Amino acid sequence: MRKGPAVLLVVVLVIAAAIGVVVHQAVNKPKPGCVVSGDREITLSIEQAEYAATIAAVGYSEGLPEHAVTVALATALQESGLRNLQGGDRDSAGLFQQRPSQGWGTHAQVTDPVYSATAFYRVLREQPDWQDISVTEAAQVVQRSAFPEAYAQWEPQARSIAMALTGQSAATLRCRDVPLTVPGDDVATVAARELGTAKLSGPQPQQRGWAIASWLVAHSARFGLDSVTYDGRTWTADSGEWKASGVADGALSLRRATSAR
Repeated sequence: MRKGPAVLLVVVLVIAAAIGVVVHQAVNKPKPGCVVSGDREITLSIEQAEYAATIAAVGYSEGLPEHAVTVALATALQESGLRNLQGGDRDSAGLFQQRPSQGWGTHAQVTDPVYSATAFYRVLREQPDWQDISVTEAAQVVQRSAFPEAYAQWEPQARSIAMALTGQSAATLRCRDVPLTVPGDDVATVAARELGTAKLSGPQPQQRGWAIASWLVAHSARFGLDSVTYDGRTWTADSGEWKASGVADGALSLRRATSAR
């Protein structure tokens, strides 16, 4: 009895099955991204989460309330989809589609997320009643858009993101399947520029601690962070979740990955 063809068929079937498993895993592998939980779940790409965190951090560092951060985030969601666009309508560019020809700064400046967010907040604060008007009205007095009502559609999402990133909602921002960069950017240098502090460990007041912890998670890919701990809860890049990890002592800490993933 000749076994050659039968053995060959078995080998082919085994290889085909193995390829099928690999393809299935590749197709069904979760994409990197972030989620803000609350009344509804808001899904962001890693890039969007990073830019949202920068916008919120700049506002927080300037002592602005959550309303200001909500206005800024709603504006960026409408104008750029929370992307740092290099171009747009006429000479518009950046997260807020600010125009150099309208005095917002150079192209290089308006495509610098920290500069553009700072410029946005500066103009917002120049409006005497900005804290008393709606999100869409406040956005419009800054942007002077041809579509003044367009910002309203983004208010619920912007408010949830703002509450997570300003520390008013604890452990509501989490990122999963994060592609960690090793070595990452210097976290203390970036934190000093965006958050106004390089103190990223040790005891922190509750709201400030969660604001910093959420900022770190949102930027975890950039900094190569595989875990962030605050007040007895730890987010890890492996799980993508916040989990109880010890005593709720108000202490903040982070850990950088030793290898890329």
